[in-house]
Amino acid sequence: MELRVENNKIYAPILGKWINLTPEEKLKQQFILRLINHYGYSLEQLGQDVVIKDRYKADIGIWRNKSEKKKNKIPSIIIAAQCKAEHITINAEDYLIGYNFASSVKADFFIATNLKETKIFYIKDEPLDRKLERLQDIPKAQLITEDAQIRKFISESKTFTRDQFTALLSKCHNIIRNNDKLSPEAAFDEISKILFMKIMYERKSDQDLIFSKDKFKTDEKAYEENIRPSLKASGSPLFDKEYMQYLFDKTKEEFKNDELFEELDRIRIRQRSFEMIVEELESFNLSNTSDDIKGIAFEEFLGRTFRGELGQFFTPRTIVDYMVDILDPKEDELICDPCCGSGGFLIKAFEYVRDKVESDIQSKIKNIQSTYYDSSFEKLPKAQKTKIENKVNSLKLQLFEEFNLKNKKGRLHNLSHKCIFGTDANPRMARTAKMNMIMHGDGHGGVHHHDGLLNVNGIFDGRFDVILTNPPFGSRVNKTLKITLSDIPNEEKIRYYEYRYGSQYRQTVVKQLQDWANYDNGHSKSRGKALLDIFDVGAWSGLTEVLFMERCLNLLKPGGRMGIVLPEGVLNNSALQKIREYIEGKAKLINITSIPQDVFIASGATVKPSLLFLKKFSEEELVTYKKITEDTTKEIKDKYQPKLDELKAAFKKEEKKVKESKSAKELRELKKKYTEDVKQIEVLIAAEIKPLIKERFDYPIPVIEVEKAGISSTGAPCENELVDVAVEFRAYRKKAHLWDEPKKEVQYPVNEEGNITRLQLIDGNIVSEPEIFYEAYAH
Repeated sequence: MELRVENNKIYAPILGKWINLTPEEKLKQQFILRLINHYGYSLEQLGQDVVIKDRYKADIGIWRNKSEKKKNKIPSIIIAAQCKAEHITINAEDYLIGYNFASSVKADFFIATNLKETKIFYIKDEPLDRKLERLQDIPKAQLITEDAQIRKFISESKTFTRDQFTALLSKCHNIIRNNDKLSPEAAFDEISKILFMKIMYERKSDQDLIFSKDKFKTDEKAYEENIRPSLKASGSPLFDKEYMQYLFDKTKEEFKNDELFEELDRIRIRQRSFEMIVEELESFNLSNTSDDIKGIAFEEFLGRTFRGELGQFFTPRTIVDYMVDILDPKEDELICDPCCGSGGFLIKAFEYVRDKVESDIQSKIKNIQSTYYDSSFEKLPKAQKTKIENKVNSLKLQLFEEFNLKNKKGRLHNLSHKCIFGTDANPRMARTAKMNMIMHGDGHGGVHHHDGLLNVNGIFDGRFDVILTNPPFGSRVNKTLKITLSDIPNEEKIRYYEYRYGSQYRQTVVKQLQDWANYDNGHSKSRGKALLDIFDVGAWSGLTEVLFMERCLNLLKPGGRMGIVLPEGVLNNSALQKIREYIEGKAKLINITSIPQDVFIASGATVKPSLLFLKKFSEEELVTYKKITEDTTKEIKDKYQPKLDELKAAFKKEEKKVKESKSAKELRELKKKYTEDVKQIEVLIAAEIKPLIKERFDYPIPVIEVEKAGISSTGAPCENELVDVAVEFRAYRKKAHLWDEPKKEVQYPVNEEGNITRLQLIDGNIVSEPEIFYEAYAH
């Protein structure tokens, strides 16, 4: 059975008639078709807008059989459909009334659904109370006919906790280790492929909720009977592939532009192993599980798999949350992590901004409702009420297009495709970051496999508002490492990224790499500029954490802000004093947070870390700093100039005498002494200039030390003082105006045709013309 929509009407098969198209009605009919097509329910056992005991109207009711429906018994399953936009999670308050009623009338199941997700609950009948118990999937029609079958289904379909998911992933890992003898890293790659295939399947709202072994076998049979013979007849080389590889090839093809997989990549485990893993995972709905549980469990599994070899790629979640809270990224700001590892910072930043957008849209919907459903609404004639309701529904549908990731003008599409960027030099981590971000709701398109110290694609100097990163510690860049022609993108990529980012891409990325790759080192040496030489701090240190400090500052726009995890030695080691002075000449320190070493021990780190937050000088601050530096330098040099003149005069006088005596040795010693005397004065000058500049360019630097940061040395949760610190810092930085925070606002005026338009304001000033940002539902 298919969804039927015509002339702003939608067909309701249960009611047997055409009704007005509204967001809620469309959601209801889509869900009803899913129940019929994929769960085996018949129209005779389904009801729409079911009034139960004259007190509650269920959007959809399901009876065990048509006989119980005819007898007007209580439905076994009560469904509440709320038309919130895609990506908006169902909260407890959204289904509380429906659940309370379903519980009071002793229904077996309660289901809450919206455009993003479906939550299924079994109403547990206990002596003192009836409680919700979350399930993974909707029971099939044949399973609700008898109590015994219901009990069996419930025991197999309970939701997983984070620990259970982590344990399950480990079990899958062991299946591969035992059956296929792959290394832990290679086994992880295979599990990632299967997880990715499972996520993609379970995101399709018109299918069964779970990617199961039975579903795989059914589709495999159809492939062997229908698709494979046609491939063979057409001479396609694909006909020689079993369904498992064919399915993976389709996944690769669908995401070819994202470079998730190598062209020749394939499933590298036996089909039996593949089916065993699919079967293990089939009771676990990845799409129906909260991002928090899924994401944390996935990262814990990553940590267990790669601890030691790749431990540096994982930043503890409490640290990630704190750093994002401190920098408070906003909608339309460009965010980057040049050492993104598994993508923790990028995922958190994406979710942080997405939540703000969702909250704003929800408030706008409430405004629309309060405008049209005013105090006079209930007194209006029914026809006028219906007209107003249709108008409100139309406006809501238009607003919901802001959440449609396929709508290139939508706010979520903008966030997902234009604002999140990352790169990692490790290919497995770059791919894992992409997969991890897709699990969490997208934003993966800006993640690349590349050396984070070099410009690539959309990641280039002066482009970002926010940088969040945890660079590798302790490694050194070899002095002989050069930029070569292989670092330059091919012409196809150049054209594509120039189209996306404009002429600045060719100038800032391509030309720069070409100049460096062709750099003439002279003396018959091979061409290519040394990587260390493209950084100012490379003259003093080859440490990766030091190079990434300068790299991150270069990536920022003037006034941009950054948070970086560093070994504490960078902040207090005397050997790195020049590095600190260099950084202080480019940016303001806005927060230094010292955290216990325990936090990173579970990730394999052995040094005490600190979190450093900086704000790159704005253009005005840079001018001010340069003037203070120039004026102070001149003042102190002028102070010591008479002494230098005196030294020089004395030297010239003695030099003349020595030259007359023609003693070369005496002349060398005289010049040496003069040079040393001048150098001593220059040291005095520098020693006076530095503190004076600091005094004249003075500002407070909050230094915070916490003893508990949410994770113990064993990796177990503990008290987290960072939560309160973040709250206090937010109030402090707003009061101190640490960075510019123009008030950005999005308004949605209704135009003369009765359609919503989008208008953007900054500090109350309109900065964009009213625009239509959708195609569907415009009337």
